[in-house]
Amino acid sequence: MEVPKDQISTLLDLGLYSSAHMLGCFLVSSPAANVESSPHLKSESLVLLGDALFREREYRRAIHTYKQALQYYKIIPKQNSATIRSSLQSNRSSSPNSFNVSAINENEVKFKIASCYCALSDNRAALVEMEGIPSKARNLQMNLLMGKLYRFARHNRAAIACYKECLRNCPFVFEAIIALAELGATAKDIISLFPQTSNRSGKTPFDHFDSNRWLPRYVEAQCCIASNDYKGGLELFLDLLQRFPNNIHLLLEIAKVEAIMGKNDEAIMNFEKARSIDPYLVTYMDEYAMLLKMKSDYSMLNKLVYDLLNIDPTRPEVFVALSVLWETKDERGALSYAEKSIRIDERHITGFIMKGNLLLALKQPEAAVSAFRNAQELRPDIRSYQGLVHSHLALSKIKEALYAAREAMKAMPQSAKALKLVGDVHASNSGGREKAKKFYESALRLEPGYLGSALALAELHVIEGRNGDAVSLLERYLKDWADDSLHVKLAQVFAATNMLQDALSHYQAALRMNPQNEAAKKGLERLEKQMKGVDPDAPEDDEDNEVDDADGDQEETELL
Repeated sequence: MEVPKDQISTLLDLGLYSSAHMLGCFLVSSPAANVESSPHLKSESLVLLGDALFREREYRRAIHTYKQALQYYKIIPKQNSATIRSSLQSNRSSSPNSFNVSAINENEVKFKIASCYCALSDNRAALVEMEGIPSKARNLQMNLLMGKLYRFARHNRAAIACYKECLRNCPFVFEAIIALAELGATAKDIISLFPQTSNRSGKTPFDHFDSNRWLPRYVEAQCCIASNDYKGGLELFLDLLQRFPNNIHLLLEIAKVEAIMGKNDEAIMNFEKARSIDPYLVTYMDEYAMLLKMKSDYSMLNKLVYDLLNIDPTRPEVFVALSVLWETKDERGALSYAEKSIRIDERHITGFIMKGNLLLALKQPEAAVSAFRNAQELRPDIRSYQGLVHSHLALSKIKEALYAAREAMKAMPQSAKALKLVGDVHASNSGGREKAKKFYESALRLEPGYLGSALALAELHVIEGRNGDAVSLLERYLKDWADDSLHVKLAQVFAATNMLQDALSHYQAALRMNPQNEAAKKGLERLEKQMKGVDPDAPEDDEDNEVDDADGDQEETELL
């Protein structure tokens, strides 16, 4: 009647989880694993069965089995348990990937239960289990999981302590480096955690990796990005890419930063390069989809979504990309895809940003505010600030819009997009236009290549009746930046001043560059009416929505 316990460990190590599961059923029910005569064998057998269930993704059954194991473990006579533990000391990794259990370790079993709860997205229950493990008994995997769970629960100080402990243990826990950077740690703080003890050869444990200080430079890059110093972060990443050519992780990070900075062509090129090296990538592919949509490259977007659905239709990025593709066809359908991405991963930021933008387009600004706030709580991003500002403006909540725009400016003092955002709020009422002009000009001084500021300033010139200034500004930009949006704005200005032939040539130029440009198509329709002598719709009057906020004004002046 003897069932070989060590054979389950062998089956688990070989990845034969179904067989391990069935053998586990025999082991648990064998007379040898009797609760009265050998509770320790019963608890060990249950842990092994739990491990097989965990690997088969039967998480609820695994939790139930592990908890039974802990109950039997508690009834082992104390003197007995001490003997068993000392004779079968376990020094293995406690990761659920390595399961050759020789004796039950209560803390490891709690970690496994917590891992099951995480797989079921029950982070609160996982944290309760993990907090039952004394801090001195936690190993690297336990600290990493604790850090994540504390972060999900917004206990940031506790999360920081856990992530720091990971890096004291091993400097290459990239998840801990990125998390600490996002939680506000400085590069110096993070690098000081790396183990400095010398081994016999007199080298530090990671000297042979680090002869060119690549890991500290990687830390500096992530800290720059987390503190919104995108230019500094991009330079460091590009420097690392020279040392590690074709590094997919670096290419994706670089492309993502370039997208944030508005360097869309470079970002598209790097995403494409990463995909050419590894065509089965899913990470950040939703960001890539958004860029393709902005460039109106629908054939590439279609191909990308088709590829992603074939690679892994369970990932949130795939549903955000689907949402991006459907946006022009059916906004409600697109919204359901964005919501599905959030159901898959409730911490997927682009899912919330996409949802907010779609709700704004569907004229549901209050619901949009909630989506953008969710994105912002996970990690502040210029897009969530932009969404909040535009949602508040749609609700005529000027003060809230101004507050959100100023928050963006404080968080990202080197961002032209944040300055433009404050300008947008002031431009929304006639009394604030002079202030708006200052913000747009500051944004252009800070980042001359940010066309959003140039277009907004041109629009302001037009509203104030300075059409000549608008034309000269836009023509100056067209010399350096061939962009369809500049042609459209110029065409609109010329059309407004009755220079219809000039307007026509610029609309045509825009459509040559981007045949999908909706503003150019609509503008051309209006222009054709004007050319036939038909009066197109008169422009809407500006609402005079004044804001009186003296404290904030002073704060803005200081920031400027």
